[in-house]
Amino acid sequence: MIIKHGLVVDPASGLSEHMDILVKNGKIARIAPEISEDSEEILEAGGLVVGPGLIDTHVHFRDPGFTYKEDIHTGAKASAKGGFTTVICMANTSPTVDNTDTLKDNLARASKEDIRIFQAAAISRSLKGRDEVDMLALKEAGACGFTDDGIPLLNAEFCYQAMKNAAKLNVPISLHEEDPAFIRNNGINHGKVSDALGIYGSPSIAEEALVARDCLLALRSGADVVIQHISSGVSIDLIRTYKKLGAKLHAEATPHHFSLTEDAVLEHGTLAKMNPPLRTENDRQQIIAGLADGTIDLIATDHAPHSTEEKSKPITEAPSGIIGLETSLALGITNLVKPGYLTMIQLLEKMTVNPAKLYHLPYGIIQEGADADFVIFDPDETWIPKEYASKSSNSPFTGEELTGKVKYTICGGNVVYSDIK
Repeated sequence: MIIKHGLVVDPASGLSEHMDILVKNGKIARIAPEISEDSEEILEAGGLVVGPGLIDTHVHFRDPGFTYKEDIHTGAKASAKGGFTTVICMANTSPTVDNTDTLKDNLARASKEDIRIFQAAAISRSLKGRDEVDMLALKEAGACGFTDDGIPLLNAEFCYQAMKNAAKLNVPISLHEEDPAFIRNNGINHGKVSDALGIYGSPSIAEEALVARDCLLALRSGADVVIQHISSGVSIDLIRTYKKLGAKLHAEATPHHFSLTEDAVLEHGTLAKMNPPLRTENDRQQIIAGLADGTIDLIATDHAPHSTEEKSKPITEAPSGIIGLETSLALGITNLVKPGYLTMIQLLEKMTVNPAKLYHLPYGIIQEGADADFVIFDPDETWIPKEYASKSSNSPFTGEELTGKVKYTICGGNVVYSDIK
């Protein structure tokens, strides 16, 4: 395959030039201004951006246990449609990924898909926050990191010990930061919107209190600690401060948290309900500032499918979470690049090379000899999300005009998604 005339954007090297790319045997064989040798397949990318295949460090494929919402196969299809060639699944399945048998089964089934699917293991057995899993055995069986995502670690000493063990194994540990002591109704910010709905909601201090604690524990443990789906401006200030002190902190921003505010709940109802919740415009702007200055180094979707029946329940009963894989890149272009907050290379950095470095993956780069993983997209095409490859459709962005359309996704030299009819 030869990819012709695309604007090749590689955040790892800083390359942003019109180049041709020759792919052989699943690898990048050559990058040059003009490649004219014969090839069975010519992919014309004139007017398009050719970036490294996107990497999402935080997805829920609901498999095993909740496959009426999503499964590994439909999750892979949604990923490919969104430009993702690599994803990392969370451990809060049923059974929980807290043992090598479940982990190996997930990885074996994932290996049959067209994209690269990695699996994080739980930190605690059955996500109870008390008994630590056998991290060494799970890492040796293929776990790429550890997280009890969906549930916070409330025992500080347990959390600290888990961080130290993760540091010894040189793997990231990712934390869901919401202290339930402060929360009455989760999924909605405690503020003007929750007041209008007549409920208390989830105040930002629920996140900030645990972020403050875990920033200190990260500093003392030396671990690579990921603060997942950050939602509060105060949390960002804490991470910024502790990074300067030397803590190996990383922060995720989701597309919904940098695109929407709590007001979306009034418009979209349960489709805008998630943990942690959408907060104020000031918080949203601080998330964008954190992305711009590098305090937040990852963009991750927290892709969380739920059935229509579940999301049709009253707002205090419906589950939290939205799908995000198929709209993530477009939301980054629409709400970060177009307004001038980030350059295209900065956006792709947080969606490719940064996650690859954190998880020690040999992807997220466009260099000769590297795996031929690409997202090829039109940065100016407008489109409206209507139908999804995911089993679920719980998104507040359905029907909204977005800019930036994935045209091809290529993984290991194979076209795994094409928008070209």
